[in-house]
Amino acid sequence: MRNALVLLPLMLVASCASLEPRLTCAAGEEPMRTAQLFFGQNIGGQPGVSDADFRKFTDEVLTPRFPEGLTVMDGGGQWTGAENKLIREAAKIVVLVLPAANGENRRKLGEVRQAYVERFHQDSVMMISQRACVSF
Repeated sequence: MRNALVLLPLMLVASCASLEPRLTCAAGEEPMRTAQLFFGQNIGGQPGVSDADFRKFTDEVLTPRFPEGLTVMDGGGQWTGAENKLIREAAKIVVLVLPAANGENRRKLGEVRQAYVERFHQDSVMMISQRACVSF
């Protein structure tokens, strides 16, 4: 009985280790994660990060961390900034397909986001990460 009382809390903790239900993929697909990163191109409210600047950032920061590949798309965004003013800016959107539940990739994504913030004086880099079924 005493052993059961010791094991019960351990079993409860272990059962909470993965609160996401298992992803069931169709035949020919495998469970992975996608990450979408949104890199604003304004600096101090003015256009500033050129296509050449972003290409250099991709070569120096993104590609070394994710050499398996990535997709870069042009985009644009808007939000309400200080003083309730509408702010619009061009953006680069990077999409990555990554192995599911990989702490190393989370660390690399954090490094990429921080590098962009520091290099181009940004407030943040938005990221969306989600589970996906992928086929190649």
